[in-house]
Amino acid sequence: QPLAMMVVFWQLFGRLAQLPSDGVPYPLYILVALVPWQFFSRVIAESTNSLITDQRLVTRVYFPRLVVPIATALTAFVDFALAMSLVALLMMWFGTVPGAAIVFLPIALLLMVAAALGIGFWLSALNVEYRDVMHAVPFLVQFLFFVTPVLYATSILSESWRWIFAFNPMTIVVEAFRWCLLGAAPTDSHISALSAATAITSFFTGMMWFRRRERSFVDSLGGGA
Repeated sequence: QPLAMMVVFWQLFGRLAQLPSDGVPYPLYILVALVPWQFFSRVIAESTNSLITDQRLVTRVYFPRLVVPIATALTAFVDFALAMSLVALLMMWFGTVPGAAIVFLPIALLLMVAAALGIGFWLSALNVEYRDVMHAVPFLVQFLFFVTPVLYATSILSESWRWIFAFNPMTIVVEAFRWCLLGAAPTDSHISALSAATAITSFFTGMMWFRRRERSFVDSLGGGA
Protein backbone atom coordinates (compact mmCIF):
# COMPACT_ATOMS: atom_id res chain seq x y z
CA GLN A 1 0.00 0.00 0.00
CA PRO A 2 2.71 2.60 0.78
CA LEU A 3 4.44 1.71 -2.49
CA ALA A 4 1.26 2.19 -4.53
CA MET A 5 0.51 5.49 -2.80
CA MET A 6 4.08 6.61 -3.37
CA VAL A 7 3.74 6.11 -7.14
CA VAL A 8 0.48 8.07 -7.29
CA PHE A 9 1.75 10.95 -5.17
CA TRP A 10 5.04 11.02 -7.06
CA GLN A 11 3.22 11.54 -10.35
CA LEU A 12 0.79 14.13 -8.97
CA PHE A 13 2.95 16.17 -6.63
CA GLY A 14 6.48 15.33 -7.73
CA ARG A 15 6.17 15.63 -11.49
CA LEU A 16 3.08 17.78 -12.02
CA ALA A 17 3.17 20.09 -8.99
CA GLN A 18 6.98 19.80 -8.69
CA LEU A 19 7.02 20.19 -4.92
CA PRO A 20 10.50 20.54 -3.42
CA SER A 21 12.02 17.60 -1.53
CA ASP A 22 15.15 19.07 0.09
CA GLY A 23 17.42 17.64 -2.62
CA VAL A 24 16.20 14.07 -2.02
CA PRO A 25 14.57 12.02 -4.84
CA TYR A 26 10.87 12.71 -4.44
CA PRO A 27 9.71 9.04 -4.50
CA LEU A 28 12.07 8.24 -1.63
CA TYR A 29 11.13 11.45 0.15
CA ILE A 30 7.45 10.42 0.12
CA LEU A 31 7.95 6.75 0.99
CA VAL A 32 10.05 7.49 4.07
CA ALA A 33 7.15 9.61 5.35
CA LEU A 34 4.35 7.29 4.21
CA VAL A 35 5.64 4.27 6.12
CA PRO A 36 5.37 5.81 9.63
CA TRP A 37 2.16 7.53 8.59
CA GLN A 38 0.59 4.21 7.59
CA PHE A 39 1.53 2.79 10.99
CA PHE A 40 0.02 5.81 12.73
CA SER A 41 -3.26 5.78 10.79
CA ARG A 42 -3.70 2.01 11.14
CA VAL A 43 -3.15 2.06 14.90
CA ILE A 44 -5.67 4.89 15.32
CA ALA A 45 -8.30 3.17 13.18
CA GLU A 46 -7.93 -0.28 14.73
CA SER A 47 -7.42 0.76 18.34
CA THR A 48 -10.56 2.91 18.27
CA ASN A 49 -12.69 -0.18 17.63
CA SER A 50 -10.50 -2.64 19.53
CA LEU A 51 -12.54 -2.67 22.76
CA ILE A 52 -15.79 -3.04 20.83
CA THR A 53 -14.39 -5.85 18.70
CA ASP A 54 -13.11 -7.74 21.75
CA GLN A 55 -16.00 -6.84 24.05
CA ARG A 56 -16.74 -10.47 24.99
CA LEU A 57 -13.19 -10.92 26.19
CA VAL A 58 -13.16 -7.57 27.96
CA THR A 59 -16.43 -8.22 29.81
CA ARG A 60 -15.70 -11.81 30.84
CA VAL A 61 -12.00 -11.97 31.67
CA TYR A 62 -10.08 -9.56 33.89
CA PHE A 63 -6.80 -8.27 32.48
CA PRO A 64 -5.26 -4.82 31.98
CA ARG A 65 -7.44 -3.31 29.24
CA LEU A 66 -4.51 -1.30 27.94
CA VAL A 67 -3.34 -4.54 26.36
CA VAL A 68 -6.15 -4.35 23.78
CA PRO A 69 -5.13 -1.12 21.97
CA ILE A 70 -1.45 -1.94 22.47
CA ALA A 71 -2.00 -5.24 20.63
CA THR A 72 -3.14 -3.30 17.55
CA ALA A 73 0.17 -1.42 17.58
CA LEU A 74 2.13 -4.66 17.77
CA THR A 75 0.25 -6.03 14.77
CA ALA A 76 0.75 -2.82 12.80
CA PHE A 77 4.45 -2.85 13.66
CA VAL A 78 4.89 -6.10 11.70
CA ASP A 79 3.60 -4.40 8.55
CA PHE A 80 5.73 -1.37 9.39
CA ALA A 81 8.87 -3.54 9.50
CA LEU A 82 8.01 -5.05 6.11
CA ALA A 83 7.39 -1.60 4.64
CA MET A 84 10.75 -0.42 5.96
CA SER A 85 12.38 -3.11 3.83
CA LEU A 86 10.88 -1.33 0.80
CA VAL A 87 12.46 1.88 2.04
CA ALA A 88 15.83 0.13 2.28
CA LEU A 89 15.49 -1.22 -1.27
CA LEU A 90 14.53 2.18 -2.66
CA MET A 91 17.46 3.79 -0.85
CA MET A 92 19.78 1.26 -2.49
CA TRP A 93 18.15 1.98 -5.87
CA PHE A 94 18.83 5.72 -5.56
CA GLY A 95 22.22 5.17 -3.96
CA THR A 96 21.24 6.95 -0.76
CA VAL A 97 23.34 6.10 2.28
CA PRO A 98 22.19 7.15 5.77
CA GLY A 99 24.52 9.42 7.71
CA ALA A 100 25.42 9.46 11.37
CA ALA A 101 21.92 10.68 12.21
CA ILE A 102 20.60 7.13 11.77
CA VAL A 103 21.61 6.41 15.38
CA PHE A 104 18.63 8.55 16.41
CA LEU A 105 16.17 6.37 14.47
CA PRO A 106 15.08 4.46 17.63
CA ILE A 107 13.97 7.78 19.12
CA ALA A 108 11.90 8.45 16.00
CA LEU A 109 10.35 5.00 16.37
CA LEU A 110 9.44 5.68 20.00
CA LEU A 111 7.84 9.01 19.08
CA MET A 112 5.87 7.28 16.31
CA VAL A 113 4.52 4.66 18.72
CA ALA A 114 3.80 7.28 21.39
CA ALA A 115 1.86 9.47 18.96
CA ALA A 116 -0.20 6.56 17.61
CA LEU A 117 -0.98 4.94 20.95
CA GLY A 118 -1.64 8.26 22.67
CA ILE A 119 -4.44 9.15 20.28
CA GLY A 120 -5.49 5.50 20.16
CA PHE A 121 -5.95 5.42 23.95
CA TRP A 122 -8.12 8.53 23.86
CA LEU A 123 -10.31 7.35 20.98
CA SER A 124 -10.72 3.75 22.14
CA ALA A 125 -11.90 4.86 25.59
CA LEU A 126 -14.25 7.46 24.12
CA ASN A 127 -15.64 4.99 21.60
CA VAL A 128 -16.85 2.67 24.37
CA GLU A 129 -19.24 5.33 25.65
CA TYR A 130 -19.86 7.24 22.42
CA ARG A 131 -20.08 4.79 19.53
CA ASP A 132 -20.26 7.60 16.96
CA VAL A 133 -16.56 8.25 17.57
CA MET A 134 -15.67 5.42 15.21
CA HIS A 135 -17.49 7.19 12.38
CA ALA A 136 -15.48 10.37 12.93
CA VAL A 137 -12.09 8.62 12.86
CA PRO A 138 -11.79 8.37 9.03
CA PHE A 139 -12.32 12.13 8.77
CA LEU A 140 -9.80 12.75 11.55
CA VAL A 141 -7.19 10.57 9.85
CA GLN A 142 -7.77 12.27 6.51
CA PHE A 143 -7.45 15.71 8.09
CA LEU A 144 -4.25 14.76 9.92
CA PHE A 145 -2.76 13.40 6.71
CA PHE A 146 -2.95 16.77 4.99
CA VAL A 147 -1.61 18.68 8.01
CA THR A 148 1.33 16.29 8.30
CA PRO A 149 4.32 17.05 6.01
CA VAL A 150 4.12 13.76 4.12
CA LEU A 151 3.80 15.16 0.59
CA TYR A 152 5.77 18.35 1.16
CA ALA A 153 8.55 19.84 3.23
CA THR A 154 7.80 22.16 6.12
CA SER A 155 10.29 24.58 4.57
CA ILE A 156 7.62 25.69 2.06
CA LEU A 157 5.29 26.77 4.88
CA SER A 158 5.19 30.24 6.32
CA GLU A 159 6.43 30.77 9.87
CA SER A 160 2.91 31.03 11.29
CA TRP A 161 1.82 27.77 9.64
CA ARG A 162 4.91 25.98 10.92
CA TRP A 163 3.92 26.80 14.49
CA ILE A 164 0.43 25.42 13.86
CA PHE A 165 1.96 22.21 12.48
CA ALA A 166 4.09 21.97 15.61
CA PHE A 167 1.04 20.82 17.56
CA ASN A 168 0.70 17.81 15.25
CA PRO A 169 2.57 14.90 16.92
CA MET A 170 3.32 13.33 13.54
CA THR A 171 5.23 16.36 12.29
CA ILE A 172 8.30 15.49 14.34
CA VAL A 173 7.96 11.79 13.43
CA VAL A 174 7.99 12.41 9.68
CA GLU A 175 10.75 15.01 9.94
CA ALA A 176 12.83 12.72 12.16
CA PHE A 177 12.55 9.77 9.78
CA ARG A 178 13.66 11.93 6.85
CA TRP A 179 16.54 13.37 8.84
CA CYS A 180 17.72 9.99 10.15
CA LEU A 181 17.47 8.09 6.87
CA LEU A 182 17.87 10.72 4.15
CA GLY A 183 19.77 13.53 5.82
CA ALA A 184 16.97 15.94 4.91
CA ALA A 185 17.16 19.26 6.67
CA PRO A 186 15.12 19.15 9.90
CA THR A 187 12.61 21.84 10.72
CA ASP A 188 13.15 24.53 13.35
CA SER A 189 14.34 23.03 16.65
CA HIS A 190 11.64 24.80 18.66
CA ILE A 191 8.91 23.42 16.39
CA SER A 192 10.43 19.94 16.57
CA ALA A 193 10.58 20.10 20.36
CA LEU A 194 6.94 21.23 20.59
CA SER A 195 5.78 18.47 18.24
CA ALA A 196 7.74 15.86 20.22
CA ALA A 197 6.26 17.19 23.45
CA THR A 198 2.78 16.89 21.93
CA ALA A 199 3.43 13.24 21.03
CA ILE A 200 4.71 12.39 24.50
CA THR A 201 1.94 14.33 26.24
CA SER A 202 -0.76 12.63 24.16
CA PHE A 203 0.65 9.24 25.14
CA PHE A 204 0.68 9.82 28.90
CA THR A 205 -2.59 11.77 29.06
CA GLY A 206 -4.24 9.17 26.83
CA MET A 207 -3.02 6.37 29.05
CA MET A 208 -4.26 8.15 32.20
CA TRP A 209 -7.64 8.87 30.61
CA PHE A 210 -7.92 5.23 29.50
CA ARG A 211 -7.11 3.93 32.97
CA ARG A 212 -9.56 6.38 34.53
CA ARG A 213 -12.42 5.20 32.31
CA GLU A 214 -11.42 1.54 32.47
CA ARG A 215 -13.77 0.73 35.35
CA SER A 216 -16.80 1.72 33.30
CA PHE A 217 -15.88 -0.38 30.25
CA VAL A 218 -17.61 -3.55 31.44
CA ASP A 219 -20.91 -1.76 32.15
CA SER A 220 -20.79 0.20 28.90
CA LEU A 221 -19.89 -2.80 26.78
CA GLY A 222 -22.37 -5.02 28.57
CA GLY A 223 -25.12 -2.52 27.93
CA GLY A 224 -24.09 -2.27 24.29
CA ALA A 225 -24.12 -6.04 23.93
